[in-house]
Amino acid sequence: MDPVPALDEPLKKVLGPATAKVMAEHLGLHTVGDLLHHYPRRYEERGQLTHLADLPMDEHVTVVAQVADARLHTFASSRAPRGKGQRLEVTITDGSGRLQLVFFGAGVHKPHKELLPGTRAMFAGKVSVFNRRLQLAHPAYELLRGDAEETVETWAGALIPIYPATAKLESWKIGKALQTVLPSAQEAADPLPESLREGRGLVPLPEALLKIHRPHTKADIEEARARLKWDEAFVLQVALARRRCADAQLPAVPRRPRPDGILAAFDDRLPFTLTEGQRKVSEEIFADLATDHPMHRLLQGEVGSGKTMVALRAMLAVVDAGGQAAMLAPTEVLAQQHHRSVTEMMGDLAQGGMLGGAENATKVVLLTGSMGAAARRQALLDLATGEAGIVIGTHALIEDKVQFHDLGLVVVDEQHRFGVEQRDALRGKGKQPPHLLVMTATPIPRTVAMTVFGDLETSVLDQLPAGRSPIASHVVPAADKPHFLARAWERVREEVEKGHQAYVVCPRIGDEEDGAKAKKKSPEDEAEKRPPLAVLDTAEQLARGPLAGLRVEALHGRMQPDDKDAVMRRFAAGEVDVLVATTVIEVGVNVPNATVMVIMDADRFGVSQLHQLRGRVGRGSAPGLCLLVSEMPEASAARQRLNAVASTLDGFELSRIDLEQRREGDVLGQAQSGTRSSLRMLAVIDDEEVIAEAREEATGIVAADPELERLPALRTALDALLDEEREQYLEKG
Repeated sequence: MDPVPALDEPLKKVLGPATAKVMAEHLGLHTVGDLLHHYPRRYEERGQLTHLADLPMDEHVTVVAQVADARLHTFASSRAPRGKGQRLEVTITDGSGRLQLVFFGAGVHKPHKELLPGTRAMFAGKVSVFNRRLQLAHPAYELLRGDAEETVETWAGALIPIYPATAKLESWKIGKALQTVLPSAQEAADPLPESLREGRGLVPLPEALLKIHRPHTKADIEEARARLKWDEAFVLQVALARRRCADAQLPAVPRRPRPDGILAAFDDRLPFTLTEGQRKVSEEIFADLATDHPMHRLLQGEVGSGKTMVALRAMLAVVDAGGQAAMLAPTEVLAQQHHRSVTEMMGDLAQGGMLGGAENATKVVLLTGSMGAAARRQALLDLATGEAGIVIGTHALIEDKVQFHDLGLVVVDEQHRFGVEQRDALRGKGKQPPHLLVMTATPIPRTVAMTVFGDLETSVLDQLPAGRSPIASHVVPAADKPHFLARAWERVREEVEKGHQAYVVCPRIGDEEDGAKAKKKSPEDEAEKRPPLAVLDTAEQLARGPLAGLRVEALHGRMQPDDKDAVMRRFAAGEVDVLVATTVIEVGVNVPNATVMVIMDADRFGVSQLHQLRGRVGRGSAPGLCLLVSEMPEASAARQRLNAVASTLDGFELSRIDLEQRREGDVLGQAQSGTRSSLRMLAVIDDEEVIAEAREEATGIVAADPELERLPALRTALDALLDEEREQYLEKG
């Protein structure tokens, strides 16, 4: 019998089909257990008001506040040409700030009667900007009357839980639904082993669920949070510990470089010495490659810290041992560039079987989707016979037709751009599981590495090679100070006059279909933000205006691969002064002569993405300059984000800021598919200690009882976390 039948009860049975449908579609909640684990985001005290000054843009919020003022206006519009249109403007206050609510048309009658000055209520809606002021258009609201029995019942106690909500389902409706299912919390099976729970002084799970949804004091909330964080951290770390345990059982062929092989020959020719970091990380990798179970290592390093050199030496070590190495790149532009730089670095060592090739040379082949048939046939043949020791390609490497002679190592560049299925398919090409090295230039804080990549050992490259120049970054407030933007274009001209080159990055391409966007706008949508700036428009405007006379070209992801490569080659050869591009240049593009980058609508990019982009300049001996152009007002969260990027070059610091602002996404990889996070209570950044301790406990428990036979409730919790999709995700790594 299922140990938790009450929690598996479908919401449809308990709450009725209409509410259940909205909960499933908009919040991903299907069962009583799902709803019990939908925790309040924060709590309002009835005597206190919310900080209106801290409201995030474009998000659904719930606020508790008091009506200060309400005015009804009439206006003429296309629907009501004789001045019969009605707009109700209500100002609410929390003592520290004010917020405007606006209602239109027939929707004004009820709030006009109810929202009188002095009334207190909860308001829920999406924060937007109109006339440079924050507003909620057509918010839902619930009056806070101390007398209505039902209201007092619903928000018993002094603390009002505010739930993550949507336009279709306000926080207070979720609260009422929870009131209905809360008795089932008594039947929740506790996944924490009793000794662990008592040893750490954590309350039992049923008690924690009651206290998180119906706290009487702030201490109740703290106790419940401490317990629920442990559940999340622990169950997740058990999943990862079991994965590491299973990996350690897999067989692999040890790969050790020969003392007189291709790696030794390559090292002898290097025109520079490796950094201390590169040497240390290489030793960790070589130690892993020499064992008889597969390496699973994450190599993270700042943009330009020399990860490609470390990866190439690992690939050469495997070639020395008679195996083949494959490098998987996310885009054709990047695959071609890696192929060029690897063959240049190797010289005649990359000319195996050719006239003029060195004696222990191998062949380095490129395999992408847009190659001609003859070149492709030859590449496939070289891989099948083992003639090619190294192959660099895009996901074309994964197709069924691609056969390896003896695949020993897979290097994945920019891990977050690859689907798990793709990496798994490539790993399946080896006779035995190949070793795996994942490279990322997005610095990952230690806790995230323990959580998201908990099944990989981590190596960090944090030194930049000698000769790299610092990058100065500045925010250009285009709306407040238009002359700053004019100065930015002058700076680009100055750099070009010195013989350097520039990037201009835009969020959009500009040839999108407009039909989809031509929906009729309601009056409250009029204040919608303008669409992001586009590459094609910007390139044309710059070439005609502030950068007239310079050689300006555009590059974006929808161009034909050959055209993209041709533009990149011209830029690399110095035949283009200014490259106007989308984020297609974000990873791996290396043009040491490019010294300045202007990022338009920089507020539309994430912190880590801006850091990645900025890493494309200052790659030579001349200093780099990055200008972040934004029209957002100075006090906005978006501008604070940009100020953070401008103030530090430390990618680890920025990745912390990025995570704090974005929340974690789903640590088991669901973020890409748009489902909600499996972390509801745990904040990867703030709860470093809990995660580290949970990892230790989990490792011990899995070592003692790999199948968790003595812990049935933990198994159940694990099955719930690893529904089929996630089970596969962990399987494939």
